[in-house]
Amino acid sequence: MRPVKLTRNQGIIACLGLIALQAAILLAMGREPICKCGYVKLWHGVVMSSENSQHLSDWYSPSHIIHGFIFYWLLWLISRWVPMSFGTRLILAVAIEASWELIENTDYLINRYRGTTVALDYYGDSVINSVADTLFMVVGFFLASWWPVWLTVAVAVALELIVGYMIRDNLTLNVVMLLWPLDAVLQWQNNR
Repeated sequence: MRPVKLTRNQGIIACLGLIALQAAILLAMGREPICKCGYVKLWHGVVMSSENSQHLSDWYSPSHIIHGFIFYWLLWLISRWVPMSFGTRLILAVAIEASWELIENTDYLINRYRGTTVALDYYGDSVINSVADTLFMVVGFFLASWWPVWLTVAVAVALELIVGYMIRDNLTLNVVMLLWPLDAVLQWQNNR
């Protein structure tokens, strides 16, 4: 079976359409378009604040780059059995990330974050932060396609270690605390 070949423009339009749909659904869900503070910052580095996950980038942005690494690898692996072009895999990765962003901003998951992690002031992402998270995933997807595997793995480990050191949280701890909250980890995270 031959993979469906999309032109570059078709792939870009499909990805932009998915991201626009993500933003529209988030707005329909009642998410704030930008930070309630009334402005947009390129970087917000204070995790324990009401502005976390409200601006373009923050300490959780590297986890979305790692999502891109993971999606590239998984979809590349699947494409060994189910032929898919690079463009199709990118569209699927954007669809998965956009879906996660929608799920992550449901009342259920926001309350789960607040109840099992150190994110006591978390009330969901702004739309601009959520869209930026998806774009960070796209960056990770492209980097994984260009870099050798060893470099992608090394950068993912380095990002996890740096972010873990700086804020006592990262993608790995976030997943663990959502799926199987551990009191010891929560205590360690609270002792900043």
